[in-house]
Amino acid sequence: MLRADVRKGLWSSAALILLISGQAALARDAGGTAYVRALAETVAEDDALAAFYRERGYEDLWTGADDAARRGAALAVFAAAPDQGLPAARYDAAALIAAYRAAETEGDRGRVEAAMSRAFLAYARDVSSGVLTPNKVDPGIVREIVRPDPAVLLRGLAASPSPARFLRDLVPAAPEYARLVKEKLRLETNPGWGEAIAADALALGATGPAVVQLRNQLISRGYLVQTASASYDRALMRAVQRFQADSGIVGDGQAGPSTIAALNVPLQERLKSVVVALERLRWMGNAPRGARHIWVNQPDFVARIVDNGRTTFQTRVVIGKNVEDQRSPEFSDEMEYMVVNPSWGVPRSIIVKEYLPLLQQNSNAVGHLQVVDRNGRVVPRGAVNFAAYSASSFPFGLRQPPSDGNALGKVKFMFPNQYNIYLHDTPAKNLFESEVRAYSHGCIRLGDPIDFAHVLLARQTDDPKGLFQSELDSAQESSVSLDQKVPVHLVYFTAWPSLRGQVGFRADVYGRDARLYQALTEAGVVLGAERG
Repeated sequence: MLRADVRKGLWSSAALILLISGQAALARDAGGTAYVRALAETVAEDDALAAFYRERGYEDLWTGADDAARRGAALAVFAAAPDQGLPAARYDAAALIAAYRAAETEGDRGRVEAAMSRAFLAYARDVSSGVLTPNKVDPGIVREIVRPDPAVLLRGLAASPSPARFLRDLVPAAPEYARLVKEKLRLETNPGWGEAIAADALALGATGPAVVQLRNQLISRGYLVQTASASYDRALMRAVQRFQADSGIVGDGQAGPSTIAALNVPLQERLKSVVVALERLRWMGNAPRGARHIWVNQPDFVARIVDNGRTTFQTRVVIGKNVEDQRSPEFSDEMEYMVVNPSWGVPRSIIVKEYLPLLQQNSNAVGHLQVVDRNGRVVPRGAVNFAAYSASSFPFGLRQPPSDGNALGKVKFMFPNQYNIYLHDTPAKNLFESEVRAYSHGCIRLGDPIDFAHVLLARQTDDPKGLFQSELDSAQESSVSLDQKVPVHLVYFTAWPSLRGQVGFRADVYGRDARLYQALTEAGVVLGAERG
């Protein structure tokens, strides 16, 4: 959907079609040889474009008299690209129209034809799979990006009876995408949320200027109806609770330090979060998340089991520390089984960085861990001269057998991946009381792992609690396969819409959003206020 100022100007689709189709088609020279030569030369270094035009005998896709609908539909979406946080300069509608209008020869038309196809492929790639290659911006984003095939795009558009529909179908179909686009436009046209709240904390019964600032912010955000009250009354408390619910803050209705800090984040910063969230959704494309799937939003510190779009179970999580090599990555996979009474095979990075130095000082250190060889056999500590090895040459592993104090707790949930990341229980239950829960070495710790297991097993047994308990009571490590694999999405959204449509925001725990936004601006993304 175009912005109001765009709709009023040159760029509405209707205006574009009239503008271009109203011109007489450019006169062709004998046999169109100049057009073909110019087009072939211009696309020669692009294998996909060159092959496409060869296959169709260099028949035009954009610049012919019968191409007005396709041309107008494409130019309209190019012009509206900033509404989705896309770099419109890559597919500059104004420049394309100017080139078309200035074309005087068939050679000029061939060059415009090539420019339109290039712009279309750039737009289609960006809107359907993202502007950036994420792991080039942040190594913790290891999500596999499926880029569209240029040949499929070109042939599909050429064959489509409705170019406008074809172009619309390139946009991610996830309902959150449309809601985030709406939020972006709302923020870009919002004059601001009012004055920052000049208080560390406010509670029921408080009065004064800071309460008025709190009230005005909540009104401007849509959490409170217009009121002139200058006191922290119950209506204001309920509005604070609604804001807290959307912001991942304990919903006590009191405006404590975290609530006031979240309210005082500038609107422009929230707008950047929305732009980055749109890019993250484009990376996920139109691939289905799964009728049942597990959704772990790291800045939210919550894992959800989602069935047909509705959360049926959720639990708090602990994610990786904000230090190098311990931040939880972003990717999707499929959960295949759970391990009850797991042993913990200590990751190599932890062994050499944390435990080997201790063992070199005292061979009896970290006594809860077994020393194991490459075949998993326990090696007596007395048989190992730990001081003889370096971090690179140490040939042993460390393993913690099943126990009440095992680092993985009573169960771990496996979606085998090259990053050695999984969900698991933990004996450190106190960590779930913190609002910011970034304490692990990268894996995701669950606050309610046993209930999580019960919900997963309920799909394949009438007695999920009994099945799990029987495995637990054995005190032996055992695997329980899931009859149906469950997609797992480890994501990182600092802006995310609720089912009510209200967009909630989270802190950028790892600083990834800041890096991504910088990369987007370098790619040409410009916010509405900056476009002027």
